[in-house]
Amino acid sequence: MQNSLLRVLVAGIGGASLGTELIKSLTAAKRYEVFGCDISSLAYGHYDQGCSKSFVIPKSSYVESVLKICQENEIRAVVPGGEGPLELLGPAARELQSFGICVAANSPEVISLCSDKALLFDRLRSLSQPMPWTATIEHIDSADQFPMPCVIKPALGTGGSRFVFLAADQREAELYLTYVLENCKKALIQEYIPENEGEFTIGVLSSPSDRLIGSVALRRTFNAKLSVLTQTKTGLISTGYSQGFIEDFASVRSQAEKIADLLGSTGPLNIQGRMRDGILIPFEINPRFSASTYLRAMAGFNEVDLFLRSVLLEEKTLNFTIRPGYYLRSLSELYVPVEDIIR
Repeated sequence: MQNSLLRVLVAGIGGASLGTELIKSLTAAKRYEVFGCDISSLAYGHYDQGCSKSFVIPKSSYVESVLKICQENEIRAVVPGGEGPLELLGPAARELQSFGICVAANSPEVISLCSDKALLFDRLRSLSQPMPWTATIEHIDSADQFPMPCVIKPALGTGGSRFVFLAADQREAELYLTYVLENCKKALIQEYIPENEGEFTIGVLSSPSDRLIGSVALRRTFNAKLSVLTQTKTGLISTGYSQGFIEDFASVRSQAEKIADLLGSTGPLNIQGRMRDGILIPFEINPRFSASTYLRAMAGFNEVDLFLRSVLLEEKTLNFTIRPGYYLRSLSELYVPVEDIIR
């Protein structure tokens, strides 16, 4: 029994996802015994070596199952490993806290705000923050002329690259808009910001007491197909698989930290944006740890460890040193015999 280790549950451990990156980050910190759970018996994390033990749980009683696992295994914190677990566990954070279990996530209010991109960008506009031209469409007959080229994506949800399209002209915009509206409730239309000045993903970490813990910035590279969703003569749209160059990037981080502060962030916040005339223009803000969290841990900023130390160990001084360089990634494979599948 690893009595000296803090017990943490990663909820959502599918392969090539945030969940498995969190497991690697927690393992690297060498102060946690990591457990995992997922609604799928084929989730990669069940069969990886990072979890001490994992569980298959039903979506219909997700929060109740997570609570039971935590109580039976003396687990002190739950880290949502994806958008789905965050949607289920975020609103239940205060309930779980009443049982002494920390949900390592932002506040329910910030999660709710960032999950509706229409509300989020309205808030940024009201705060006079730089942002792309943005409009929300719920009915195709309400569509008007858009700035071209433009990006069309779902207005609801906290991340991912599903149903994200780059339209070169009005005809393409109306086609993609129709497709998004048929699959989602609302669509978001944004002007396309070229990537020539750089695309960044920035993690800004704050404590539940609204204290800034730190931030880290990665300038993305697009030399690998893994990081490119769409590339045409019109422009480039990235995937959720960030890789690239990490260094201080003080100005970029400062701008991102200001956004986090204005939004009232009290946990992990991941900001994606492109630079225009030296100004960070955010096009996506997610109230959770990033799928590039392990790259950040390799660089010296282990955000999930820093957050848990702040909350569970009540550490006030959390020092870290960034190791500049290129941080690259790929996919890995795993063989699981049929008889070893968790039921």
